[in-house]
Amino acid sequence: MIVVTGATGNVGRTLTQALAEAGEQVTAVSRHAATVPGGVRHIQADLARPQGLAAVLDGAKALFLLLSGDLHAPEARPADIIDLAAASGVRRVVLLSSQGVATRPLGPTRIAMRALEDALRKSGLDWAVLRPGGFASNAFAWAESVRTQGVVAAPFGDIGVPVVDPADIAEVAAACLLEDRYTGGVFELTGHEVITPRQQAEAIATALGSPVRFHELTREEAKAAMTRFVPPELADDTLDIIGAPNSAELRISSDVERVLGRAPRPFGDWVARNIAAFRRGMS
Repeated sequence: MIVVTGATGNVGRTLTQALAEAGEQVTAVSRHAATVPGGVRHIQADLARPQGLAAVLDGAKALFLLLSGDLHAPEARPADIIDLAAASGVRRVVLLSSQGVATRPLGPTRIAMRALEDALRKSGLDWAVLRPGGFASNAFAWAESVRTQGVVAAPFGDIGVPVVDPADIAEVAAACLLEDRYTGGVFELTGHEVITPRQQAEAIATALGSPVRFHELTREEAKAAMTRFVPPELADDTLDIIGAPNSAELRISSDVERVLGRAPRPFGDWVARNIAAFRRGMS
């Protein structure tokens, strides 16, 4: 049995489906009630209280660990989840980390994530670490304004990074959970091209077949919007990257292709699969 945390999110939902289709027994863990694929067990649990995961992990062979925003807070202890997994007999953990661990090692949230990576390496478990860059699905933050106003509002309109499709992350995660050959690997996951927020708005407009206006936010405005959902430290770390990406953050990684045997999906593919979220009359 494989336990997938964050199972209702952009990565976890696709990963749960892929594992179920591969014939694996899957336990999907999320904080809130959710609909999951047939044959998948769903458990509501809060990762901020790892002791509640003991029954979930009992009998599991592998764990996909995805941290929600509150587990990036300074007082959080996500390494306790790894300790619990080892004590429960889990043999393999695949951790969704961040590209910034390598490219911005001194950022507050990156220091915490590096410590978690180190705890996993020392755990005695089989492991793999995924370090994605920016997610294509971050564009969901624009869905309401596109539906209601035909506007994408974002900072740093003409500064781009190679955003990665969460479906690619999920497929790489599935391979790491199921195949021994990826044990001990650290995989940097990016898209196949650098794309700016303004270009992303144009891709959404093309898919909709109607104009979408781009409105550039200041950094302060963007941070105020982000901190409605994530801690201020994580918002600052993210804005540092998308506002002034360094050469490592602009690099196109070959790891998606190395694992999956194909190029990463372009941003336009993600938009096409999710265009209903941006159409007027949808919510």
